[in-house]
Amino acid sequence: MNRTRSLTFFAAFAAALSSSMAFLPSTNSNRMQVQLLHSSSTSSTTSFIENELRGAAMRLHTRQQAPKEGQAPAKKMEPYTPTRADYLQFLIDSQHVYKAFESFVNERPELEAFRNTGLERVAPLETDITFMCNEYGLTRTEVGQPGLKYAEMIRGIQSIPEFMCHYYNFYFAHTAGGRMIGKQMSALLLDKKTLEFYKWDGDLNQIKARVKESIENMAAHWSEKEKQECVDATAAAFQGGGGVNSHLSGGQSPH
Repeated sequence: MNRTRSLTFFAAFAAALSSSMAFLPSTNSNRMQVQLLHSSSTSSTTSFIENELRGAAMRLHTRQQAPKEGQAPAKKMEPYTPTRADYLQFLIDSQHVYKAFESFVNERPELEAFRNTGLERVAPLETDITFMCNEYGLTRTEVGQPGLKYAEMIRGIQSIPEFMCHYYNFYFAHTAGGRMIGKQMSALLLDKKTLEFYKWDGDLNQIKARVKESIENMAAHWSEKEKQECVDATAAAFQGGGGVNSHLSGGQSPH
């Protein structure tokens, strides 16, 4: 990859990394804007996700990403072109974090609504990790520090509202900016092969709508203190997800 093409790739890739939480970036006159993925079943006037969670997340975006609402200072990232080994490490760390999420959900009766939703990613990632090792002669490495650190944080959470902030941001990030990252990695490293990580059984929009409705139903019974606990976890959720993504940017995180 020549330098000009590398810099062009990195500019697009950095934008995807920066916006790869639960909000989908779109380009309008070369400006990144952030759109919430709406659930059709919930009114915007009563939606906890759209109002409280969205507001907290938007404040963590830069003015470039969210011109009207972004407040975070722009963080310069040096150009970096990821390798297949980097991508494999990203997949390994991602799977470790998803395991922590799934264990948390499966161990708590009050989270039954979030079992077998269709968003689970541990099994698809196992298929992809095996493929990467077999197809490209790569060695399956141990989980990296970003994955270990974030999974440990998830396992240590005591508050359900706090956990749901991490759950929403991590899972829905993958259905938004995460898919952009996957498309770019596919073109750069995999001869445009789409990994199982980026495939879902059934209509993804319907799956997301059902999960969002479950979150809204749960939040409707929270106290104001519990809602604030959820909102206050947004920065940590961005940092955790950004840490895992940093495997694709030479250790740099936009958050």
